[in-house]
Amino acid sequence: MNQIEPSVVVQNLTKRFGDFVAVDNVSFEARHGEIFGFLGPNGSGKSTTIRILCGLLRLSSGRATVAGIDVARNPEAVRQHIGYMSQKFSLYNDLRVAENLEFFAGMYSVPKNEIPARIAWALKMAGLEGRDQNPTSSLAVGWKQRLALGCAVLHRPPIIFLDEPTSGVDPVSRRQFWDLIHSMVGEGVTVFVTTHYMDEAEYCNRLVMLDRGRIVAMGTPTELKSQHMKGQLLMIECEPLGQHWSYFRQLRRCWMLPSSAMVSMPWSLTHRLWRQRFANCYQQDTLAWAESNKSHRVSRTSLCRLQPREV
Repeated sequence: MNQIEPSVVVQNLTKRFGDFVAVDNVSFEARHGEIFGFLGPNGSGKSTTIRILCGLLRLSSGRATVAGIDVARNPEAVRQHIGYMSQKFSLYNDLRVAENLEFFAGMYSVPKNEIPARIAWALKMAGLEGRDQNPTSSLAVGWKQRLALGCAVLHRPPIIFLDEPTSGVDPVSRRQFWDLIHSMVGEGVTVFVTTHYMDEAEYCNRLVMLDRGRIVAMGTPTELKSQHMKGQLLMIECEPLGQHWSYFRQLRRCWMLPSSAMVSMPWSLTHRLWRQRFANCYQQDTLAWAESNKSHRVSRTSLCRLQPREV
């Protein structure tokens, strides 16, 4: 595949199930070596689009190419050039970790003389070294997801499709999983990922937002926030979280704010209230205000950082 050409090209893609239109005239391109995200609620058409691009569903109309291969004409060839991790855990719980890897190496037609090295690489990449003889059923959810990713990339595909890979995974395991994704992108792999977590959308280079099968927005996370969000975004980062989250909840009740740590407020109100509240809460000499380019920050080392960010 030419690295200058897009990894995935979708033109007017439509998928119907009887009278129901699951994907409605969708068009986009994913570039080589980027994280391309699909963001949207359940039922928005994310998984259906992924399955079409993986050659698992036939499209109703339109055109799609993956790694330069037409999905409708040659789905088998497409599957040899991609890795796919489904929304639900799809490995065999009654096999050991190494046995699952061996099975999928055979499914992806990895040459026999390369299988031991590929399995060793996958175990290291997924952080599963020393666990290769563990029963898969004994692994925690986060470790199972790592194993599923290892199985999906055994054949070193240039494009990987991940369908809500961190669903049901704890926050620490989610962050570690995304570290794995970034390491693969650093090697030039194109990663296609669906999610409904807003924080995960920030990790993507570009995003498509879907609703009822249609694209409602597309661009980088910064572009989407600047074009589709109004006012100021107040981002609160606290360390340790528990101690300061309880204080923020008190402030939220006092100001009658939404039950969220991300609060849209007029800047003048945000500026005055936060400065006043934290001046009362902490020593005045711990507050340092930087007011260049409207990037205001209140900081206290290892205690609390406030960053109202204009979007």
